[in-house]
Amino acid sequence: MAIVFPFVLLATVAVIQASLWYYARQIALTAAREGATAARAYQSSPAAGASQARSVLERTAGDSLRGYSVAASSDGQRVRVEVSGMALSMIPGVSGLQVTQSASGPRERWVSPGE
Repeated sequence: MAIVFPFVLLATVAVIQASLWYYARQIALTAAREGATAARAYQSSPAAGASQARSVLERTAGDSLRGYSVAASSDGQRVRVEVSGMALSMIPGVSGLQVTQSASGPRERWVSPGE
């Protein structure tokens, strides 16, 4: 038991750490998607998308995604919102894993019939 237990404990911590990383990725992806949806809207701007992504992060991130940043860009046709941050770490004194997620889509625009 003394030989096997450290490996069981290590495997348990690894599973929990992987779960925390996955959860942080999902938070970042949700914020990026919500930001991209807001930025894609007719006559909206990338700044509106970044603001929406930050709003989602403020409500949902908590300690699961720390030190997050949001970047939004547009080339006139498509909008892209990227969310980055650090996942929570189980090991004291060790920073968590880096998380970066992005979402993009075409901007909504008015098109005259026949174009």
